[in-house]
Amino acid sequence: MKGLEGKVAIVTGGGQGIGRALVLRLAQEGCKVAIFDLSAEAGAETAKLAGDAVVKTWVLDVSDFDAVQSAVDSVESDLGPIWALINNAGWDRPTPFLKTTPDFWDKVISINLKGNLNTHYAVAGKMAERGGGRIINIASDAAKVGTAMEAVYSACKGGLISFTKSIARELARKGVLANCVCPGPTNTPMMAEVAGSGPDAEKWKAALERGIPLGRMGEPEDYAGIVALLVSEDGDYITGQAISVSGGMNMV
Repeated sequence: MKGLEGKVAIVTGGGQGIGRALVLRLAQEGCKVAIFDLSAEAGAETAKLAGDAVVKTWVLDVSDFDAVQSAVDSVESDLGPIWALINNAGWDRPTPFLKTTPDFWDKVISINLKGNLNTHYAVAGKMAERGGGRIINIASDAAKVGTAMEAVYSACKGGLISFTKSIARELARKGVLANCVCPGPTNTPMMAEVAGSGPDAEKWKAALERGIPLGRMGEPEDYAGIVALLVSEDGDYITGQAISVSGGMNMV
């Protein structure tokens, strides 16, 4: 991709799963990458996989406003001006909505929506002042079509798409582009935790894959290319979009 050598990128939730794949691809493209993650160990493992590339971890909870502001300032002091913000951190536990509680809602909203507001607030103004930057929000196809057992999560991801479009309009003349990437079902540690193990889990996975035109679940690496494109010069004329990467599962 064009224009990524030496650029600074933040990837939230970069310690595992989709976030790890994004970190490794951006590092391969020449970016200096800051991981924001709850786990220092997971961040260190990702950095090890990146070899000689510049990959460093800041341990924090993205739902903590003050911690995010402090970490962003630290990244700029250590690595340089932030060019790309990739909001990937997320959490859910599939549960029928009527069996959830307000405490559960608060946790899902804090991580999947408020956390993204915190990072935008800390980073977007700096980008606008410098006249350029890229924001990529990892949403979900659940935001477009809804998902049973994930009502609050889907609401957060739908809100994130709307927020991204609004920010894209506000900041376009400042050279800051904002887009969403919407994964479908993906083989990640969180998915494995949800699915469990054993024959029933395998049957569930097989049934899910039968509904995907390309015949398989996504892998974390499936999203790295589109994210690299959107943060590079090759994506200079793309903003305000919510791009599905789901094997054709939801063609909307």
